[in-house]
Amino acid sequence: MLKLSETERARRVPPRAGKAAAPLHDKQSERDHRELRIDKVGVRGLRFPIQIRDKARSLQNTVATIGMFVDLPKEFKGTHMSRFIEVLNAHGNIVHVENIEDILHAMQVKLNAATSHLEMEFPFFLEKKAPVSGMTSVMDYTARFDATAIGKEIDFVLTVKANVTTLCPCSKAISQYGAHNQRGEVTVQIRSTKAIWIEDLIAIVEKSASSELYALLKRQDEKAVTERAYENPVFVEDLVRNVATRLNKHRDVTWYKVEAENYESIHNHNAYACIEKG
Repeated sequence: MLKLSETERARRVPPRAGKAAAPLHDKQSERDHRELRIDKVGVRGLRFPIQIRDKARSLQNTVATIGMFVDLPKEFKGTHMSRFIEVLNAHGNIVHVENIEDILHAMQVKLNAATSHLEMEFPFFLEKKAPVSGMTSVMDYTARFDATAIGKEIDFVLTVKANVTTLCPCSKAISQYGAHNQRGEVTVQIRSTKAIWIEDLIAIVEKSASSELYALLKRQDEKAVTERAYENPVFVEDLVRNVATRLNKHRDVTWYKVEAENYESIHNHNAYACIEKG
């Protein structure tokens, strides 16, 4: 029978019951002597299921890429990263948009912070009917929430990104036939006194372009979309002005930033324009 040495036996003996474990050192709470406050520190790139309000179906389930941040006073060396995840999961396995304010205030309390920030970017889906055939398909867009709590005050910015078609007015004016067109991406950011539907912002963008896009087009639809774009040429400058004009008429919008970038089809560069109000 193989005998164990004293050292081997000692290794195999479990620790005595009731013996207290050595305390784990809290490195983050050490004092930092560089006297520099950090504006935002936290976690980014976290993917999490969320539910958002949908104008057509009441609720839409999607997956957001989330960032959570707080300020860090100059005297602390670091923040406690795990507490951000604790706060998020404390609100259930699905985040509801209505909980954003609660999450912000919970971060302030949990991390002893004066300010907290929450960013959520997610795909948003709409059912669209082709203009002639009426065939239904699903289009995806990108939406984003940026929310900040400063004390009890909440600042909320809604961002929507939508792709459109633009046809060049100059190309149409100088060409005997045809005109170059391209896909453009429009990014709209707003602050508002009341909640505004994501679908309504998408509609504003699409109405401001030469034509909106569709996931599914039959031949008769393609003809209609091509001719619609030809009849409504817009420069990238026209595109942002058209969106801004519609936003100026919206009584609940207090601030906006509109950006458009055309992925040019006959140039090796893109065209860009931006308008900001407020």
